[in-house]
Amino acid sequence: MIIARSPLRISLGGGGTDLPSYYKQHEGFLVSAAIDKYIYVAINKPFNKGGIFRYSSMENAQDVDSIKHPIIREALKLFDEKNLQIEISSMADIPAGTGLGSSGSFTTALLKALYTYNRRYLSQQDLAELACFIEIEKLKEPIGKQDQYIASVGGVSSFAFHKDDTVTYSALNLPSKTLYQLEDNLLLFFTGFSRSASEILKDQKIRSDNNEDEILNNLHYTKDLGYKSKKALEEGDLISFGELMHEHWQHKKNRSSNMSNQKINEWYELALKNGAIGGKVVGAGGGGFLMFMANDPEKLRQTMNKEGLEEVRFRFDFEGTKIVLSS
Repeated sequence: MIIARSPLRISLGGGGTDLPSYYKQHEGFLVSAAIDKYIYVAINKPFNKGGIFRYSSMENAQDVDSIKHPIIREALKLFDEKNLQIEISSMADIPAGTGLGSSGSFTTALLKALYTYNRRYLSQQDLAELACFIEIEKLKEPIGKQDQYIASVGGVSSFAFHKDDTVTYSALNLPSKTLYQLEDNLLLFFTGFSRSASEILKDQKIRSDNNEDEILNNLHYTKDLGYKSKKALEEGDLISFGELMHEHWQHKKNRSSNMSNQKINEWYELALKNGAIGGKVVGAGGGGFLMFMANDPEKLRQTMNKEGLEEVRFRFDFEGTKIVLSS
């Protein structure tokens, strides 16, 4: 039995510049953080031949090509499995479609588990890049590289996405006081809306590929906010960081009419009047989680609770994707 876990993430600045349609022309930069909410993948060898796969659905398959789950199918193809005899199950602390990078976390956990199951080593960098290869190159998903990289390496980190497709990253140099304040004052609330990021990101990809000035200028500005967010965090200036989050959200909404809705906008304005400095919808937009930087977290909690929004409390994860059981 092998069990791997991979953390979910929150984006702290510069999100959206990690898509190949942007960074291959202009280079991307963002700040992201792994949190202690996880996706788990368990692998076992059953007595009978064939494959058993449990995720949001359950399926049985006698060969790799007949597996319906695209990520599982492409991951198993890496190992040239002629005769399937494997059982793969996944579980999540938070469901998919909520903006916390679940697809990238699932892919990294699956690959980590499969490589360990086959007694093969995979570095954090190689794990992230292989997950990107499966999702972006093989499956043609219109997504970026943030989720796979932050899930692999963990921590609170900055990532630079280069024109030659390489990625460089480093942990932010955060004072301990800043780190604790961030954990205490960054609040996540579930909107009740789940959505697929694909349509929003597909639209951004098409517009970036077509070099539309409006979307490119928006992403240039967003990238600059990523650099400013890194600086504010490393200087321990959380007020400025919260204000940058607000500025980021105003620009993010302009990328797509599906980025927000009337109810989210109402909650956001209410939060600003009741303890939040700034915030945004985490992920591609359209639903999932609202995240706020608060100067009065208790007041904000009470206000959002009255609105029926459930808070998910978290701490940062500094381990990244790892094996938690091997027997």
